[in-house]
Amino acid sequence: MTALDYLLLVVAGFGAGLVGFVTGLASIVSYPALLAVGLTPIAANVTNTVALVAVGIGATANSLRELTEMGPRLWRWAALCAAGGLAGALLLLWAPEGSFEAVVPYLVVAASIALLAQPRVRKLAGGKEFPVLFPAALAAVAVYGGYFGAGAGVIFLALTLICTAMSVWQATILKSFLLGVANLVAALVFAGSGEVHWGAAAAMAVGCLLGGWCGPPVVKVIPPTVLRVAVALAGFGLAGWLALR
Repeated sequence: MTALDYLLLVVAGFGAGLVGFVTGLASIVSYPALLAVGLTPIAANVTNTVALVAVGIGATANSLRELTEMGPRLWRWAALCAAGGLAGALLLLWAPEGSFEAVVPYLVVAASIALLAQPRVRKLAGGKEFPVLFPAALAAVAVYGGYFGAGAGVIFLALTLICTAMSVWQATILKSFLLGVANLVAALVFAGSGEVHWGAAAAMAVGCLLGGWCGPPVVKVIPPTVLRVAVALAGFGLAGWLALR
């Protein structure tokens, strides 16, 4: 890899960090950038997971007060996402290549539809929360996050807004933190796989850290409805890209 390649990865990492926090679509920026500098699909996938840990670190450092206000349940959710990230990482290393990816576009489309329908669904639910369904769904999304991850943020945001009474702002912060936990555990697994390109991961992580740090202030000034609809529309675009690539 050349110095220009590493510079491209830093810039792509910043874009992935910012886009990832705001919309949950970090991999649509970072994964193609890793392929563009010559990594194989598997190497790009695991290197991407390692680099994206920095998004969660940057965003968490800039929204720590809001996270701590969620209380003890935050750590229960984090434990579930850690277990899911571990399962997803092992699935990627052991399962046949592409064994799960065929259903991913449909999951992202379903999540995007759910985001658009969220106000109506919450009204039908009468403001009720789903304390059993939500943790189980978190663990399932974390498995996907550890396995591949593209669109995991969209799915996570949809589930949080449907199953809880959280605002879009709170759900966005929670999404970044918990997917960061899943990515961290998966990254630890991938570290011993021999597939990670550490130079590329380090360069991209620098950009991801800065992009993740800048994410919370950006989301604060975006009207919640605009953000929810924008994420849903971006999700449809991601689903199309995943289906055609």
